[in-house]
Amino acid sequence: MQVTPMIWLITIAVTILFFVYEFFAHVRKPHEPSIAESARWSAFYIGLALLFGVGVGTVSGWTFGGEYFAGYLTEKALSIDNLFVFLIVMAGFAVPKKYQQKVLMIGIIIALILRGGFIAVGAALIENFSWVFYIFGALLLVLAYRQAFSSHESNPADGKFMTLVRRVLPVTDEYHQDKLTVMQGGKRFITPMLLTIIAIGFVDLIFAVDSIPAIYGLTNEAYIVFTANAFALMGLRQLFFLIGGLLERLVYLAQGLAVILAFIGVKLVFHALHVNELPFINDGQPLLWVPEIPIWLSLLFIAGTIVVATVASLLKTRDDKNKDDREQIHGKPVTTAGPHDRDEDSDKTAADIYK
Repeated sequence: MQVTPMIWLITIAVTILFFVYEFFAHVRKPHEPSIAESARWSAFYIGLALLFGVGVGTVSGWTFGGEYFAGYLTEKALSIDNLFVFLIVMAGFAVPKKYQQKVLMIGIIIALILRGGFIAVGAALIENFSWVFYIFGALLLVLAYRQAFSSHESNPADGKFMTLVRRVLPVTDEYHQDKLTVMQGGKRFITPMLLTIIAIGFVDLIFAVDSIPAIYGLTNEAYIVFTANAFALMGLRQLFFLIGGLLERLVYLAQGLAVILAFIGVKLVFHALHVNELPFINDGQPLLWVPEIPIWLSLLFIAGTIVVATVASLLKTRDDKNKDDREQIHGKPVTTAGPHDRDEDSDKTAADIYK
C-alpha cells in the first residue's frame, strides 16, 4: 500500500479539523445531547468510516480494504467496551451530565494522541523485528484471558492512581461549572473535572495496550491502523449518550471481545511462526507449513462474534427481566440487578489499574 507523506499530512489535518469542529459546534456550550442529535452524528461518523473503507478497497485493492474493515470493527468494539469504563469513571466522579461531553471529548483526543504514539512504535518494531509478532500474540492471549475472567471491584474515583494524583495536586471538592482549575485563597486548585479527564486519559493509555497489538494482528499497514483507530474514536462521544442505557444490557460483550482478542492472538502467533527468524525455533527458519489466516476469514469471524455476543446479551437481559416480572407478580422477592451486572468484574483489563 503506497501512502505518501502528503496523504499522511492530509489525513492527520482532516482528523484534527473534525475534532476542532466537534468542539466548537457541540462541546463548547455545555449541554446534554438529545437522543436524536446523538443518533444523527453517530450514523454520520459510522457512514463516513464505511465510505472511507470502500475508498481504500477501490484505490488500493480489497485486501487492504478488508484489513481496514476488520480493523475498524475490532477497534469500534473495543471502543464500545471503553465506553463502559467511561460510564464507571463518570459515575465515580459524579460528573454532571451537561459537562460529560467535554470530559469525553478531551479524553478521546488524548486517546488518539496516545494511540498515534503506539502506532508509530509498533510500526517501527514490526519493520525491524519480526519476533515482535510473538510478543504481540502472547500479549493478546493474556489480555483475552483477563478480559474474560479478571475482576475489579474498586471505585475508579477512589483508586490508587487517583489517590496518588490527589496527593501531588491540590484538588477542590466540588465542580466549578466546566472549569479545569480555579483560584481559591490566592492558590490554584484543580477541579474534579480535570481529575476525571486525567482518569479517562490514563484508562485510554491502558486500553491502547490491547487495541494497537490487536489491529496490528490484522494489518501491517500503519496508515490503516491509524485511520481505523481515528474513525473508531470519531463519534464515540455521541455513541456514549446514544447507547448509555444499552451498555448495561451487553452482558456478554466482555466475553465476545475476549474471543476476538484470542483469535487475533492466535493469528499473530501463526504469522510469527510463518516468518520466524528466532534461532531457537526451527533453527531460525520460517515454518512455512503453519497456516496464515486470511483477512476475509478474520473479518467474518470478528463480525460474527460481535453479532453473537450482542444478540446473546439482549436475549439474556430480556429473559432476566421476564423472570423478575414473573417473580414480582407472584409476590416473591425480586433481585434487582446492579447497574454494572454485565460481568463488570470480568470485562475490563484497564480497570485493574485502579486496584
